[in-house]
Amino acid sequence: MKTETKCLHSGYEPKNGEPRQLPIYQSTTWKYDSSDDMGKLFDLEASGYFYTRLQNPTNDFVAAKLAALEGGVAAMLTSSGQAANFFALFNICENGSHIIASSSIYGGTYNLLGVTMKKMGIDVTFVDQDLPEEELAKEFRPNTRAVFGETVTNPTVSVLDIEKFAHLAHSHGVPLIVDNTFATPVNCRPIEWGADIVTHSTTKYMDGHATGVGGAIIDSGNFDWMAHADKYPGLTTPDESYHGLVYAEKFGKLGYITKATSQLMRDLGSIQSPQNAFYLNNGLESLHVRMDRHCSNALKIAEFLKNHEKVAWIDYPNLEGDKYYDLAQKYLPGGSCGVIAFAVKGGRENAVKFMDSLKLMIIATHVADARTCLLHPASHTHRQLSDQQLLEAGVAPDLIRLSVGLENVDDLIADLTQALDKI
Repeated sequence: MKTETKCLHSGYEPKNGEPRQLPIYQSTTWKYDSSDDMGKLFDLEASGYFYTRLQNPTNDFVAAKLAALEGGVAAMLTSSGQAANFFALFNICENGSHIIASSSIYGGTYNLLGVTMKKMGIDVTFVDQDLPEEELAKEFRPNTRAVFGETVTNPTVSVLDIEKFAHLAHSHGVPLIVDNTFATPVNCRPIEWGADIVTHSTTKYMDGHATGVGGAIIDSGNFDWMAHADKYPGLTTPDESYHGLVYAEKFGKLGYITKATSQLMRDLGSIQSPQNAFYLNNGLESLHVRMDRHCSNALKIAEFLKNHEKVAWIDYPNLEGDKYYDLAQKYLPGGSCGVIAFAVKGGRENAVKFMDSLKLMIIATHVADARTCLLHPASHTHRQLSDQQLLEAGVAPDLIRLSVGLENVDDLIADLTQALDKI
């Protein structure tokens, strides 16, 4: 099936007489006829459901759809995109591990890696993702366990050279983890370019309507954990909390997701609710249609802003002349996303006046849903970063993140015009 068809038909396949729409299994627990039947589930000797914190049929159907869309072997849903990124990394890292990450990633993820995980004894080196491969290779250490980046960065809309980073990671015996939130599998499938694990904040385009917070992890099944057994003992040595089973041996290509589900979700509990998974599935059914409109609207608005006398600068990777245009043509030829980074002349004061003058577009923390919204990252999402950290992340003090929605593009341009006229 093509991507558009997978959006509608993958994951849940009703049998004769079953509901056509995905059912919501709104239950914490399942009933079993014998103690032995349930015991096999706790020992991972049988598949099934016993407690929604670990697995739920609604969630599993939606996870299967995401695995199909990204070209992975297995997936799991989490309570948020932040939880997805944490689980994806913590599943293979521990005290004493080291991570290499792009410095251009979302501010919340930057904080997760640089502050919270650092407190857990996991070190991170943030790198300029545009550096040549030979320079980036110098940042690897004997204890490096993963490389992390975003297909299209939030909020700077930079494009990751996935093949370059995949080659770097694999040549050092570690996996590449790519957050594909902005591009979605409609516009880019990182696994096809060498990524090993893909994460998402499903809160964004996948949900598409600002309805439910959620996240997801998809494993390609391509990274050979046993070939690098000394680096990943959590997957390649006995887990005493499950009677000494070895995930990579017992579950093969499903080992990574099985461990994340049966160990991390068991202990940390960041599950997506079945109700939110149902909302997510509804959003996925129209994802391919919506992404086309988001991207076409954004390109028209980017062209408008590029030619406006009161706009200081603009970044949009599918805009001809953009510094990431060539990479976008390689990885995102059908469009990147609906997010634009730009600035108005006159600095922060004019940025605030411009934003406060908008009538149709709203100021909101959210991004990547059906309605157009915008914010000023230095004052909002990235306010925890110092000026130096902002610069390292490529977030200018005057940057405005504009998330273009599904409205008539002429109405959006009219709103921009009247607000720009006020500065």
